[in-house]
Amino acid sequence: MPIASWRIWTALGLVYVFWGSTYLAIKYAVDGNPPLLVAGVRSLTAALLLASYVLVRKGRAAFRATRSQWLWTAGIGVLLLTAGNGGVTLAEDSDLPSGLAALIVACVPLFVAVFRALAGDRPAPRTVLGVSIGLCGLAFLLLPGSRPAGVPLLPALTVVGASILWSVGSFQASRVSLPPYPLATAIGQMAAGGTMLVVLGFARGERPPSTFHRGAFWALAYLIVFGSIVAFTAYSWLLGVAPVSQVATYAYVNPVVAVALGAVFVGEDLTATSLIGGLVTVVAVIVVVSQEGRAQPALATARLQST
Repeated sequence: MPIASWRIWTALGLVYVFWGSTYLAIKYAVDGNPPLLVAGVRSLTAALLLASYVLVRKGRAAFRATRSQWLWTAGIGVLLLTAGNGGVTLAEDSDLPSGLAALIVACVPLFVAVFRALAGDRPAPRTVLGVSIGLCGLAFLLLPGSRPAGVPLLPALTVVGASILWSVGSFQASRVSLPPYPLATAIGQMAAGGTMLVVLGFARGERPPSTFHRGAFWALAYLIVFGSIVAFTAYSWLLGVAPVSQVATYAYVNPVVAVALGAVFVGEDLTATSLIGGLVTVVAVIVVVSQEGRAQPALATARLQST
């Protein structure tokens, strides 16, 4: 049965807004704290809270799935959360501006389109057009007059690598069989990704901080509730019911939100060039979403049947 369009739009809206704000929240959360451990605690706490809710409401039956489905869930969780979120968290801990991190992540739809082409699933011409428009917007946003001078190269490259691996996870999630209950999938991904983040954090010498200042605490709480439980659950659900290129459009809207919040709260640059780039990215979202929405019912039905 096709998924109602308002449900798709509601889930996309949650991802657009909350993930756009998490870049700034990460900046506050890692201030003086070990970045990978912070990211790991975020995912594991969200997984525990969400699992408790599901057990109360649905019971253990909600977690019934095959071994293969759980293995795919864990692998995708590592790609999305350990490599994706972990890479961005490390980069922001290295003084990469939160807005610029979000702008680099805007390349995700391009990577997804490349993976689709390599797999023989060629995007529609309007999808290609939308991705191209989005890249033009990204170019505007990264012009010398828009980005801050002296931004270190390694953190920026870390975000590029994180974006590629996140794209691999997103693309693969739309092609494999995952646990039938969407919240169980999200919980498994957060548990696997969070566990690996904690392991890697200790492996690189990170240790829990002796003190945790109030701003970092509330930022971490925001990331757990809105970044992980609300937005990541919505994202995980979308990967199973909507075209992956449509889901990936969050990467065009998030930078607009992130750049604006970075400018207001931590004084990151927001120039006329940035505003132009933001407008272009919104146009790209309209183009891609309108095209992918046409294919959504058939694709959603096929993916629901595959799980």
